[in-house]
Amino acid sequence: MYDAVVVGAGPVGSYVACGLAKQGHKVIVLERRPAVGDAVCCTGIVSKECFDRFPLPSGSVVAEASSCKLFSPSGKMLRLQKEGVQAYIVDRHAFDNDLAEMARDEGVEYLLSAKVDGLSLVDHRVRADVFWDGGVREVEGKVVILCNGFGSSLPRKLGLGQVGDFVLGAQAEVSVAGVDEAEVYFGQDIAAGFFAWLVPIEPGRALAGLLSRRSPGPRMKEFLSRLRDEGKVTSDEWEIRYGGIPLKPLPRTYGDRIVVVGDAAGQVKPTTGGGIYYGLLSADIAATTIHEAICAGDVTAGGLRGYEKGWKAVLARDLRIGYWSRRLYERLSDNRIDHLFDVMESNNIHEALLQSPDFSFDWHGDSILGALRQRPLRQALWATAKSMLPF
Repeated sequence: MYDAVVVGAGPVGSYVACGLAKQGHKVIVLERRPAVGDAVCCTGIVSKECFDRFPLPSGSVVAEASSCKLFSPSGKMLRLQKEGVQAYIVDRHAFDNDLAEMARDEGVEYLLSAKVDGLSLVDHRVRADVFWDGGVREVEGKVVILCNGFGSSLPRKLGLGQVGDFVLGAQAEVSVAGVDEAEVYFGQDIAAGFFAWLVPIEPGRALAGLLSRRSPGPRMKEFLSRLRDEGKVTSDEWEIRYGGIPLKPLPRTYGDRIVVVGDAAGQVKPTTGGGIYYGLLSADIAATTIHEAICAGDVTAGGLRGYEKGWKAVLARDLRIGYWSRRLYERLSDNRIDHLFDVMESNNIHEALLQSPDFSFDWHGDSILGALRQRPLRQALWATAKSMLPF
């Protein structure tokens, strides 16, 4: 009998498990893959603010970032640079393993190759039916915490609903030449309604990827071929990995003896698809709420509702503004995107935004509203934005 059963050994799962174990709780983490950090599809960009906010292991950092290049559909380029390190690129396999080791040091147990087939409430406890070692094992706890990423059917089966909108991602590690800072590409032919990226992780190596609502595989192959033709990618050998990214949160992220955290809860930036920082913030709130609920002897939905109230107080505004801006961007044609590049460059708007106190690598709501206060940019977007207003 455990105090908490965590499903998923990603950064969020390990962090919430570690937080609960530090407070004296008996915790087990169930991971369906045979190894922690196995087959992760993530660029691993983690902000400096996130590293400053949490006691994260720094040994997995492979590169620093303070600038990037943005390319319009026609090839126009804007370079964004801010003094000082803005983000770190981490090796996700090492990052996930380091966080798992932190949790193990606090006494957290890990069960690998353990697929949770179902959850049920039984006599004031929750039971997980786990396929493991050729059979079915029952793991019981006072609370179950779902941190098993986007796409799990468990929240829906438990009556918490499902994520209302999502996008597909594709990524590959590639050999590169002449790429020394992150590059972001826009355009319907590359990543319709979204964007593609090329992020260096070490000399001669980079992560290339894109987001798309449909056909990410063919689009990814075309993108890599384009980079190869431009001489940026220098090899034809790559392994493409895929994953889903939620754009909206779950309708509900808690219930009797259960909470949902991270990508599984849709706590992801709709603008970029980044989820590590928001997931860790939510994991902190989850650990505090669950600890207090266990101590009070009330792990019903009533005892756990403070978790959702807490994370929404921190994230809901940015998620709402980010999703609105994401939908706005999806309506832009290539010509309009090119026009926005022209407007930003001719009016030096990109530099003004970078120097604004509203700018944040993680908190995009104020940055978006600050951009819309720039009259030339607002005028360029008005026709599209007006069609999305509810009045």
